[in-house]
Amino acid sequence: MWKEGGEDQGGWIRGNKWLLPCCCPAAALLLPCCCPAAALLLPCSCPAAALLLPCCCPAAALLLPCCPAAAGASLQSVMASQCFSILVFSLLPLLDDLRKCALFFIPFTGLGLKDYWIVAQHNRLRSRVVPTAANMQKMEWNESLASLAKERASTCNSAPPAPNASFDGHVGWNTNRSAFGVSSFSDVLAEWFEEGQSFLHLSGKCKEGATCQHYTQLVWATSSQVGCASHLCPGEGGLWEMFVCAYFPGGNWEVKGQLVAPYKAGLSCSLCTSSMSGCFRLWDHVGGLCEVPLNPCRMSCGQHGRLNVSSCKCTCDPGFTGRLCQVRCSFQCAHGRLRAEECSCVCDGGYGGPKCTENVQFPLHSCDLVVDGDCFAVSSDADTYYGARSRCQERGGTLAHIHNQKVQDILAFYLSQLETNNQLSHSDFLTQNFWIGLTFKPLKESFRWDSGEILQFSSFAFGQPDNQGFGNCVELQASSTFNWNDQRCRTRNRYICMHGRFPSAARGNTENQFFSTQ
Repeated sequence: MWKEGGEDQGGWIRGNKWLLPCCCPAAALLLPCCCPAAALLLPCSCPAAALLLPCCCPAAALLLPCCPAAAGASLQSVMASQCFSILVFSLLPLLDDLRKCALFFIPFTGLGLKDYWIVAQHNRLRSRVVPTAANMQKMEWNESLASLAKERASTCNSAPPAPNASFDGHVGWNTNRSAFGVSSFSDVLAEWFEEGQSFLHLSGKCKEGATCQHYTQLVWATSSQVGCASHLCPGEGGLWEMFVCAYFPGGNWEVKGQLVAPYKAGLSCSLCTSSMSGCFRLWDHVGGLCEVPLNPCRMSCGQHGRLNVSSCKCTCDPGFTGRLCQVRCSFQCAHGRLRAEECSCVCDGGYGGPKCTENVQFPLHSCDLVVDGDCFAVSSDADTYYGARSRCQERGGTLAHIHNQKVQDILAFYLSQLETNNQLSHSDFLTQNFWIGLTFKPLKESFRWDSGEILQFSSFAFGQPDNQGFGNCVELQASSTFNWNDQRCRTRNRYICMHGRFPSAARGNTENQFFSTQ
């Protein structure tokens, strides 16, 4: 295919000055949107395209009669603007089909076809700068800028307008005047981009006698919004057309007479800002363009969760858990509560096992301490946090929960007695500390007891917790008089198990609140 006044690199209709040697505009408009693969046949004869039109878009089959080549006629050149006028009237009954067809091909942006292609052509050209740009931002259409461009074009005056308050005066402009019917926006943008052949990027200067300011504004890296318009103006020699594009933030800034470099050279998208850390690149782009990422969290919740982009956290579907909802957790806890974050059970007193199905009668004489009806047993072995929790559960209990200062004081006193009697030293113990059932939950951004309860009482040592994200498990620290410290969960500590309440020592009863069996 060919056209007057420039080159074609995509087979798309640009402006209203196309010459179609064989096919009518109807086929050119409908083939790409109904069946993209068929667009490859557009340079060929109309009969070939006619074979594909009915199968790709039934509504298009009604348009075949408008294609002279299909009827056997020889069409040397057809002005698209003329054929398009005829096409509009012939398409009135098919507007709904055409709308659906266009939505299939063009991403939904809320833009008109002309506006969409103008901004798409901007991004295509910006991706093709030489040398490659490291910080070139993707452009988006801005209707307010389009209104400014329309207002300026309607004046038929090339002089720059007064600064616009709504954009802090930082609006950049590109204008072009040409005889009516000679150029389209596609031609004008190509002409501005061709100025780049005269621009010396290393020195930031234009070759002597050449013009480059249209090019530098077109490829100004931080100009991320654009709006364009055109207007017919009367002149002594007849009608001419005014093309205007407005950009924000504007470019072409100078420092002491030296033009600021329009972009940074380098690997595409290698110098994007944190707010535009995405990299946009279409099939016809050479380099990538910085854009606001669709997923700033850079994470996915898979098929079983929904991402909250504000908090960068997953909300999992029932039966799934984990940071990325990747763990299937569908079993039931027979006598206990499901800990969804870790897909494990917290068993009721007297029950143990992975699903709390085992009846475990914990003997009273095995308690080291009984405080307000809760039995505490100090282990004689050491394990990681999760290993210790499993061992407690096997015995029908949980890692100790400390809900008030009274329990904290009694446990600290008891453990200090063990320390005095030299019962805290063993080759298997990495520390003289004890695990309790408290961990930091990143998804909830807080410490929670293994039962799921929110932390209301705490006894962290001075300066603690200080290692959230790495030290997510809590221990009673000997060096801090058994106040709390956040520690790496893989550390091997002794641990304190807590078992179900004994009826003879209900909470609040002052009798038998504390005793030792040793």
